[in-house]
Amino acid sequence: MSPLRRRILFGAPLAVAVAGGAGFYTILRRMQSDQYDPHALPSPLIGKRPPSFALPGINGAAGFSNADLLAPAKPMLVNWFASWCAPCQEEAQMLQTLASQGVTIWGIAYEDQPPDLAAYLQKYGNPYARIATDVSGLTAINWGVYGVPETYFIDKAGIVRLRYAGALTDEVVQTRLKPLFEQYS
Repeated sequence: MSPLRRRILFGAPLAVAVAGGAGFYTILRRMQSDQYDPHALPSPLIGKRPPSFALPGINGAAGFSNADLLAPAKPMLVNWFASWCAPCQEEAQMLQTLASQGVTIWGIAYEDQPPDLAAYLQKYGNPYARIATDVSGLTAINWGVYGVPETYFIDKAGIVRLRYAGALTDEVVQTRLKPLFEQYS
């Protein structure tokens, strides 16, 4: 083996370790200065209308499409969830609270089966004014959904103003959603 090849073989893992260390250090610095939010994933939908889609409902109920989101009567949330999702179960009470306060929430069940979905809604309640199902997961890809739960705030003009990845908590509602409802109502 040539000396150059040995240097390359020795240097490559070292370079990977240095890059990984630098990335880890950067994340730690951002966490210390409150500039790191793992839920702040970029979304190409912010400032735009949701992509074209048409999804069926459950148990014979009407689903919905992007046309139904063009001009809602008031700002609303579109919540992606699934019966098999543990954080969705944690989020269920917060969604119930928001719905009881008059927030319109439409749900999209991600890669779920009707019997499982029915059992989930029976156990955790149904805060959704309408529910559609994305059994194939293709609509989720078009929305840029990374995983469930994810919640999108849509204003009265049908524009996506926020995408939140993860379970909604009281802190998220107070610091992110409430200001948007005040601004766009």
